[in-house]
Amino acid sequence: MTLKRKIGLTLLAILGLLILAVLIVPFLIPVPPLEDTQPPQALADPDSRFVTVDGVDIHYKQAGSGEPALVLLHGFPSSAFTWREVLAPLSEDHTVVAYDRPGFGLTERPLSWSGQNPYSPEAQPELLIGMLDQLGIDRAILVGNSAGGALAVETALKYPDRVEALVLAAPAVGRERTGASLQQFLFNTPQGRRLGPLLVRKVQELGLELAKTAWHDPTKITDEIWAGYTLPLKADNWDRGLLEVVLSSGNRTDLSQRLGELDLPVLVVTGDDDRVVPTENSIKVAGQIPGAELAVLPACGHAPQEECSLDFLKAVNQFLNNLK
Repeated sequence: MTLKRKIGLTLLAILGLLILAVLIVPFLIPVPPLEDTQPPQALADPDSRFVTVDGVDIHYKQAGSGEPALVLLHGFPSSAFTWREVLAPLSEDHTVVAYDRPGFGLTERPLSWSGQNPYSPEAQPELLIGMLDQLGIDRAILVGNSAGGALAVETALKYPDRVEALVLAAPAVGRERTGASLQQFLFNTPQGRRLGPLLVRKVQELGLELAKTAWHDPTKITDEIWAGYTLPLKADNWDRGLLEVVLSSGNRTDLSQRLGELDLPVLVVTGDDDRVVPTENSIKVAGQIPGAELAVLPACGHAPQEECSLDFLKAVNQFLNNLK
C-alpha cells in the first residue's frame, strides 16, 4: 500500500469518526428537566383570564368597555406584560384585550398537537380571530409591537372585515426571514431537537443584555420590570415552547410587498433610537402604506408603549379620536 493511499484512508477514518461523533454525542449529553416551574395558571395575576382557542389555553387580560375593541399584540420574546403602562388608560374608552401568543407569557405550551402547529406564523392570525370569536368581538383595532405589528398587518390582509384600524409600534415588517436558516435546519435535526432546550435556556443568561438593547435608556429597567419580563421562565415547558417558535419561524411572508394593499386607517409609531427594528425601517413602512400616519417619539427605543408610554398614549389617542 502506498503512503498516499495510507494517508487517504487515515483521513477518511478520521472523517468517519467525526461524523459518527456529531451523530451520536448529542444523544449522550444529559438534558435535565427544568426545575421549579409551575403550570401557567399558578403564576397568573388576579386579573388574568384564560380562554381555549384551537385546543390551546390562551392567557389574556381584559379591561374597559366600548367599541371598537383594542387588541394588543406583543413581540418576540415578549408577553402581554409589555402593555402594562397603557392597558388601563386605553380602557377608559374601549374594551382592551392583551394576550400571550403560544410560546410566550402564561399561555399553554403544548408539546403535541393535531392539525396546524400553534407556534407557527401561519397559525397566529387564525388564533387571533378564534380568540375574537370566543370573546364576542366582531371588529377590532389591532395594536402590535415589533413581531406583533407584523401579525397585525397579516391579520388585516387576511381578514379585512374583522380589523377596523392598525397601530403599528416599531413593526417588524420587511425584516422577515422568508426561508429556513441554517440554524433552523440544525435545530430541526434529531440532534438539534435533543440539544435545543439547552441552547434556548441560555436566554436566562443573555436576557438582560437583550432587553437593554430595546430601551433608549436601559437604566429605566427596574427590578420590578425585570421580574415581569422573566416570570414566563417559571412556566412549565417554557424552553420547549420557545424552541418551537424558533423552529417554525422560517415560514414567514414578506409583508413589505403587500403593504400597499392595506385599505384602513394606520398609525405607525417608532422611537427615534430603535436599535432592534431601526427607526428608518418604521418610517419606510409608514411610507409604503396608503394614508398612514407616522409618529416618531423622542428619546425612545423599541418598546414605546413601555419606555415612552405618555407620548405613545398621546399619539394613539389622537389617532383614535380622529377615527370617530
